Amino acid sequence: MRFRLQTNPVVFGTSVIVIVAFLIAGITATEALGRVFDAIQDGIASSLGWYYIVVVAGFLVFVVWLGATKFGKIRLGPQDSRPEYSYLTWFAMLFTAGMGIGLVFWAVAEPLSHLAQPPMADPSTAAAEAEAMRFTFFHWGLHAWAIYIVVGLALAYFAYRHGLPLSIRSALYPILGQRIHGRWGDAVDIFAVFGTMFGVATSLGFGILQVNAGLDSLGILEQSTTVQVLLIAGITLAAVASLMAGLDKGILRLSVTNLCIGFALLLFVLFAGPTTDVLSSVVQQVGHYVQTLPETTMWTDAQEQSGWQADWTIFYWGWWISWAPFVGLFIARVSRGRTIREFIFGVLLVPVGFTFTWMGVFGNNAFAADRDTDGLLSEQVADDPAVALFGLLEELPLTSIMTVLAILLVATYFVTSSDSASLVIDMLTSGGNTNAPKIQRVFWAVLEGAIAAVLLVAGTSGLDALRTAAVTTALPFSLVMIVMCYGLVRAVYADDHRWPLDRVVLTDPAHERVPECPDEQRRSPFRDGVQGSP
Repeated sequence: MRFRLQTNPVVFGTSVIVIVAFLIAGITATEALGRVFDAIQDGIASSLGWYYIVVVAGFLVFVVWLGATKFGKIRLGPQDSRPEYSYLTWFAMLFTAGMGIGLVFWAVAEPLSHLAQPPMADPSTAAAEAEAMRFTFFHWGLHAWAIYIVVGLALAYFAYRHGLPLSIRSALYPILGQRIHGRWGDAVDIFAVFGTMFGVATSLGFGILQVNAGLDSLGILEQSTTVQVLLIAGITLAAVASLMAGLDKGILRLSVTNLCIGFALLLFVLFAGPTTDVLSSVVQQVGHYVQTLPETTMWTDAQEQSGWQADWTIFYWGWWISWAPFVGLFIARVSRGRTIREFIFGVLLVPVGFTFTWMGVFGNNAFAADRDTDGLLSEQVADDPAVALFGLLEELPLTSIMTVLAILLVATYFVTSSDSASLVIDMLTSGGNTNAPKIQRVFWAVLEGAIAAVLLVAGTSGLDALRTAAVTTALPFSLVMIVMCYGLVRAVYADDHRWPLDRVVLTDPAHERVPECPDEQRRSPFRDGVQGSP
């Protein structure tokens, strides 16, 4: 059988070679690779932690400013275009891609970790609980989604408003002009593929650890590498089936299913626990988060130098930036027709509201359970974060039923994360083609599962090493994101004045040598009549 692939040979081929090379290194020299990337990450955190703090704060300020200005009326597409997805399905898909497995994995584990080792308060006190939730909200809240918005908005704007490919390179058009179709554009897209593949593969690996922990708590399957590899194989097959169904029938339906299962689990934990105390605590903690947001945002641990911030906040900022190409491109893919203001505040506020509710309910129930067990739950989390959620469910009624529901939630998040990542990587390696042959997406889905499985066989240190490798890509990609912000501002100003986009390109288009590429990838955005005015 002959397949007609539709790829950018340079991006596709180089990406596969780089991924396989790192995979081999992760298997044959796991500990050495881990030491190298740990050293790099430690160096970044100790020397450039302040930079991460400033740049991520800047992204949040930038997106709020842009959404509040007159440019917020510009549509991501022709001015008469309208969204193809309803609010419910749109929120479900972007939330599934943005947080997914991580939110389920860390909803109990992170608050309890901060409770045992808070950066400023005494451990296991009321002050430690307040501080634990403040930093949990901080790590999973506005700043994370602002990072995604920068990339997603830039991609959606240049692709749908100006007819450029739906690819990372397009966001650099005001800077590079037609050179985005050459080596610079290829390099940026390869970089994005690398971060996406290893970021997703490591998350899938940790998600499987949690599924196995849940099955073990039910006495169905004990925790072992063999079981975990079989689970990856089975769930990857489900992801392939979803991919073959397509975006509207596969990812969309599973995203809505995830949302429904998540709400069911959330409501059960809320009403099965100390409901009134939990709700009171969540309201107070959200208020504390908002009140202390400027201070928390700019805290650099300069005087204390405890190392806590490097282990948590700086790592999270690097992790979200490394995920930005994946999540940003996927959000852009499902956001055609929305206004800039709708995009920014919809992506910024709705998922954050659900995240705070989720983390607040599970975190405060975990605090109550930890008090009732004299710190036993915290000890379990310290030994193995994968058991955190199931340890909490053991303290609530209907344990077996809710554990099955939680396992199902993680499994469906595995499928949607794999589907979303495969869709994104396929677009990156096919020059922004949103309708490439499905066999290409299947290839990437299988490769993601294979990487997760192989690294689990090598031990969780292999997953840790590759996750740290993905995070190290955040430093150079943060510079690309700054350029994206600058280029986006130049572009919307041109849009507002009805200027040709070529007018604001920093390089001189008249002296550029445009490489051979498909017409739809190199056409001048404004000459093709895509431009509209707000």
